Amino acid sequence: MVCELSVVLPAYNEEENLRLLLPRIRHACEELSRDHEILVVDTVSPMDGTAELCAELGVRYLNRTGGNLYGDAVRTGIARSRGRHVVFMDADGSHPPHFLADVYGARDRADVVIASRYVEGGFTENSKALVLMSWLVNVGYRLVLGLRCRDVSNSFKLYPGDALRELPLRCDNFDIVEEVLYKLMRRNSGFTILEVPFTFKKRMFGQTKRNLVAFVGSYALTLLRLRFGR
Repeated sequence: MVCELSVVLPAYNEEENLRLLLPRIRHACEELSRDHEILVVDTVSPMDGTAELCAELGVRYLNRTGGNLYGDAVRTGIARSRGRHVVFMDADGSHPPHFLADVYGARDRADVVIASRYVEGGFTENSKALVLMSWLVNVGYRLVLGLRCRDVSNSFKLYPGDALRELPLRCDNFDIVEEVLYKLMRRNSGFTILEVPFTFKKRMFGQTKRNLVAFVGSYALTLLRLRFGR
């Protein structure tokens, strides 16, 4: 059954963060729409108490299919979502739940709404090295693929659900975020993008799952494949 809003959170050993985030996300969603769902997409086999936490809070708990990579979680979340609008958020606390109101509130102004670190008023708390790496990725993807936005790589985005669920996605790492945006815009030439200024927070607890070598390699290969592939 279709609902108005799906909020999808890929998770990998994030119980500690989700224990604080999920009640706040649920409260934010209840204020935005009574017709919503929150989906936590965990690992193939549980690695912590995330499943029990979701049951306690009345949140949909899913195990990702196809593998334990980030791309598997995104594909699983998309396939199992039911929303007319789908929002992706990180499960580490870098995407404050109160900002859901800004993203969802702009849904009638554009087809895709991006919580943007790189427009006027946006900011990121990451280190200078990570900011530089992110800036290079965003400039490269924006110029090579002709994407008309400044923050391509932040996963905190609102998408039209039906169009999102039609996408064939193959990236396995965090570059699936760019793949989603590029393929969505390429397949729907009239779609528009709106960026709303956003402050990206540092993760609350735990360690990042990003491997720098895999990060750089996969982003470079994905950029070439998207640009020169069919």
